[in-house]
Amino acid sequence: MSEFRAIAIDGPAASGKSTVARRLAEDWGMTMVNSGAMYRAVTWEVLRRGINPSATGEVIALLSEVDWGCLVRNGQTVMQVGDVEPTMKQLKADEVNGAVSLIAAIPEVRELLVQKQREFLTKGDLVMEGRDIGTVVFPDTPYKVFVTASEEVRRQRRAAEGAEDAVEERDKLDSQRKASPLRVAEGAVVVDSSELAIDEVVAQVKDELIQLGWKE
Repeated sequence: MSEFRAIAIDGPAASGKSTVARRLAEDWGMTMVNSGAMYRAVTWEVLRRGINPSATGEVIALLSEVDWGCLVRNGQTVMQVGDVEPTMKQLKADEVNGAVSLIAAIPEVRELLVQKQREFLTKGDLVMEGRDIGTVVFPDTPYKVFVTASEEVRRQRRAAEGAEDAVEERDKLDSQRKASPLRVAEGAVVVDSSELAIDEVVAQVKDELIQLGWKE
């Protein structure tokens, strides 16, 4: 059992979970791990090599061909794909957005990245955001939050970011996949960000975590 603590923040696309996780990490002096960026890095490399994301066998073979690295820099996690560090702009490109749910649904991909995600907890307290943090990665942590928002609000947020992927399709793929589907973890506090400013969401999440026993 680790001596360090993990805050698990899950939620669908464009719910605000990444911003909440980043703000918590900054305010409380912890490492912030964006698990989605790890799946995006694998997706980016799959596409860069011209592999069809639906070609599961080829994707699985790629996992052992590449040295997948994760490190912490300035309180943020950085993905390394071999000797390359893809930028966040590259990881959030439309083609990656459109394929990441397919890659994330492959059990072998999830097994590899979940192992790497758990290793971060050996280095200090952290806040990790994703879609299966409270259900799979750290199911025993008492600090679980599920951030959500209406489909319409999330669609508007994605459009404001210049992204063209459909949130309803992402939701369907994420919630219906066999490997670690998106769902509210047992014991998680649900926070709806639809009608709240980000400062209000962060404040509410902090209050809920403190109620759960979190101490800075």
